[in-house]
Amino acid sequence: MKKKTFITILAALFIAGCSSQNPHSTDTETLHNHENEAAYNHDHEPEKGHIHEHETGEEHGHQEVKINITAYSDAFEMFAEADPFVVGKPSRVLSHFSHIPEFSPLETGNVAIRLEVNGESILQRLEKPTRKGIYSFNIKPEISGTGQLVFDIETGSGNYRVVAPDITVYRHEEDAYGAAEKTGPDHTNATVFTKEQSWKIDFATELPEQEPFGEVIKTTARVLSAQNDEMVLTSKTNGVALFTNATVLPGNKVSSGQALFMVSGSNFADNNSTVRFVEAKNNYEKAKLDYERIQKLAADKIVSRKELLEAKNTFENAGAIFNNLNKNFSASGQTIKSPVNGFIKNLYVQNGEYVEAGQPVALVSQNRKLMLYAEVQPKYAADLTFLKTANIQTANKQKTWSLEQLNGKIISWGKSANHDNYLVPVHLEIDNNGEFFPGTFVKAFLKTTSDQHALTIPLSALLEEQGLYYVFVQITPELFEKREIKTGASDGIKTEVPGGLRPDERVVTKGAVFIKLSQSSGALDPHAGHVH
Repeated sequence: MKKKTFITILAALFIAGCSSQNPHSTDTETLHNHENEAAYNHDHEPEKGHIHEHETGEEHGHQEVKINITAYSDAFEMFAEADPFVVGKPSRVLSHFSHIPEFSPLETGNVAIRLEVNGESILQRLEKPTRKGIYSFNIKPEISGTGQLVFDIETGSGNYRVVAPDITVYRHEEDAYGAAEKTGPDHTNATVFTKEQSWKIDFATELPEQEPFGEVIKTTARVLSAQNDEMVLTSKTNGVALFTNATVLPGNKVSSGQALFMVSGSNFADNNSTVRFVEAKNNYEKAKLDYERIQKLAADKIVSRKELLEAKNTFENAGAIFNNLNKNFSASGQTIKSPVNGFIKNLYVQNGEYVEAGQPVALVSQNRKLMLYAEVQPKYAADLTFLKTANIQTANKQKTWSLEQLNGKIISWGKSANHDNYLVPVHLEIDNNGEFFPGTFVKAFLKTTSDQHALTIPLSALLEEQGLYYVFVQITPELFEKREIKTGASDGIKTEVPGGLRPDERVVTKGAVFIKLSQSSGALDPHAGHVH
C-alpha cells in the first residue's frame, strides 16, 4: 500500500514538473494574465459598474473600440479608423485617402501624419500606401490634451494638406475608450459601404448648397440650326443639275470651295448658257484686240480721241460680262461650290433635274451653333422678364447641361402670344456639342432670377421608392443612413430640399443605387476589406 502511494506521488510530481516547463501552458497564461490585470487595476481603478473583458469573458474588448476621423480639403477626402489616443500607448491610424472630386484612391504618394497637441508634435512618414488608397500609421502620444491631426501628402502632381481638428489625447485608457464608445456612430437604419467598395464604382458625396433658386418653367424646345450657321446654295442659271460625284448626299461633310453641282444648258436650243458663255468670251477677245489696235493708232494721231473712248468702253463692257460669266460658269455650265466648311443638310434637287435661275439646290450647315425654339404658356409671360438662364436635357433624360456649359445665351422671348397656338415663343442659342441634332426635341428648364435662397442637391442623389424620395446621408465615409426628404422645384440638374436635410450633412450624389443594393443584401462587416 505504501509502495502504491509512493508511485502515485512520484507520477504527480513528474506531471507537475512537465507542466511548469511548458511555455504554452494554459495555466501559466492564465496566471500571467491575472497578474497583468491586477497590476493594471492597481494603477487604474475602474469606474463603478464598468464591465471588463476578464469579468465577462466576451471577446469584445478595447481592441474593438475605434474612433472615426473624417477630414476634407479641396483635393482629398481622408477617413481614418484609429485606436483612442492615450498618453504612452501606441495608436494605429488606418487612413483612407480619396481624390476629390472623382473619389478615387490615392495609389502612390508620400504621406506624413503629425499629431499636434499643446505645441508638441509627433511625426510619422510613409513612402507608399499599405494598400491602394490606405496608409496604416502607428503613433504614440506623449502629452494629453486636445489638438489636431495633420496629413501632408506629396504626389507627382503637387503637395497637399488635410487637417483633422478636435483630436483628444487622454491621460487614462479607460477615459479614452469610454469616450470613444459614447461618441461612436449610430448604426440604426444605416448601411455599411466600405471605401474599397466605393473605389470600384462611380461614387461621390457632396454637401447641399444654399443658393438662389427662382421659379423654373418646364417646357419642350425644338432644335434648329442657327440662322447665321446655314447657307442655301442656288442656281444662277437655267439648266440641268448634275452632281459632281456620288458623295453629294445629306449628312456628308463638305469643305469651303468644294464643287457640288454643275448646272448645264449646253443641250438647250433656247437660252443656252454654253452659247452665252462662248459668245461673251468671243466678244471680249474681239473688243480687246480692237482697243489695243486703236490705242496704237491714237498714239500716231491717226484716229480721234472719240473713237479711242468708244473702243475702250466696248472693251470694258465686254470684259465685265465675260468676267461675270467666267466667275460662275465654264464652257460646260455653272459650277455650284460650297461657300463654307460644314455638311450637306438638305438636297432640294435630284441628279439630272431641270432648275431655273434662283432656285435652291442644297442647304449647307456649319453645325456650330444651334437654335432652340421653345413655347411657354401665357401665364408665364410676366416671369419671362426675369429669365436668366436655362438647363437643357436630352429627350431620353440621359444628360443635362446648363446654358453656360453649352456656351449658350437667351436670344429673345415673345412680347405677344403666337396666333396659331396662343403660346409665347422663347429662342435660345447654344453650341453644338454633338449631342443635339436639328429637327429633334429637347427638354428645357427656363430659370428666373430670385432673391430667395434654397437648399439644393443634385438630382443624381435622389432615389424614389413608392412615390417617396430619399437620399443616403453620410454618417462616416463608410456608413450611410437612408433618409426620406421633401423635394421642391427642379431645374433638371438640382432640386430643392425644403425638409429632411441639414446644410452640414453630406449626401451620396453618385453611386447611391449601389448602397441601396448593399442595404438589400443585408448587414456587412464594417471592417470588410480593410487591412488590419
